[in-house]
Amino acid sequence: MADAPRPPLLDVRDLDVFYGDFQALFGVSLRVEPGEVVAVIGANGAGKSTLLKSIAGQLAPRRGEIALVGTPAHRAPAFEMVRRGVALVPEGRRLFSSLSVEENLLIGGQLGRPGPFSLSRVYDLFPVLYERRRQPAPSLSGGQQQMVAIGRALMSNPTLLLCDELSLGLAPIIVRDIYASLPAIVGEGLSLIIVEQDIVQALNTASRVYCLQEGRVALEGEARTLTKAAISAAYFGV
Repeated sequence: MADAPRPPLLDVRDLDVFYGDFQALFGVSLRVEPGEVVAVIGANGAGKSTLLKSIAGQLAPRRGEIALVGTPAHRAPAFEMVRRGVALVPEGRRLFSSLSVEENLLIGGQLGRPGPFSLSRVYDLFPVLYERRRQPAPSLSGGQQQMVAIGRALMSNPTLLLCDELSLGLAPIIVRDIYASLPAIVGEGLSLIIVEQDIVQALNTASRVYCLQEGRVALEGEARTLTKAAISAAYFGV
């Protein structure tokens, strides 16, 4: 008898999410396999951040399912999702402004999940943070703050890293440096979901892409097979 197929690391099915009476997601489905990088693209207001917040346990779906390696997770609060290996790098970084760089990083490791990431490993990944580890987090540049946000999430030793708008408001050279760090992160066994408005960056980084349009999945496919015309039609709804 053949072995049953292994469930994906993350399986999102038919997700409906609301803010009060306003529906932000309509029947959204998405999957992530172990070691995979998945990009979620779409215009402002398409529902990308809402999707990540739902996966991270910050928003409870009204309908649908979220499963981690086959185990239901759609009712788990945010702290439980972190325990189960899901970490969010939020849009806008959301660092603790009264704390130093190193203190912000240490907060990410409070649960003590085993794994490859420690302070020294984060500093290896982003050497500039070691140089500025005693500085207040707000004194760093936007790109350096983004590195702190990524490092803080990695300190929880997740199996799934959710990255919301990594390139937002950053200079192209900084975006390049941040994205250059992602292969080393994936190399440690992590899977990634990257929410990104930069379509070229998303296609160059991910193996599969989902395009959201007004809260619905308008397009899904392997990054290397999607045409510019198909992406444009899905992105703009034309």
